Amino acid sequence: MRIMLDTNILISILIFDSYKLKNMIADICLNHKLILSSYILEELKRVVERKFPNKKEKIYKVLYKIPFELIIIDSKIYEIENYYIRDSKDFPILCSAIMSNVDILITGDKDFKNINIEGLIILTPSEYMDKYYYGYC
Repeated sequence: MRIMLDTNILISILIFDSYKLKNMIADICLNHKLILSSYILEELKRVVERKFPNKKEKIYKVLYKIPFELIIIDSKIYEIENYYIRDSKDFPILCSAIMSNVDILITGDKDFKNINIEGLIILTPSEYMDKYYYGYC
């Protein structure tokens, strides 16, 4: 499966020492295809520089080791026809998932919870682990 992680999940994986999230990213990298968009990486850089400047080098080293497919997304995308999301900053994330044809978008953002898009499953990390993780990594 093609799986995209929202910025908030990437930050949690890279900053916080969560065994569950480490298992999730290992499972995704070993058994699926991790997809990240240019918008998500730009947002990650902004958040890290603002909130975790002392962790910047560590984050980039870890991120460099994670295999992923990069999708270039115009960060000026603001609206997707027929889809509503409360926070306009989330439109590029949703666009990234749709335009890169991912099967699953993993996010902790509650604004994505009520979005139904054919062919796209939106899950929290816990939901992903409950449905797709079998402890093989």
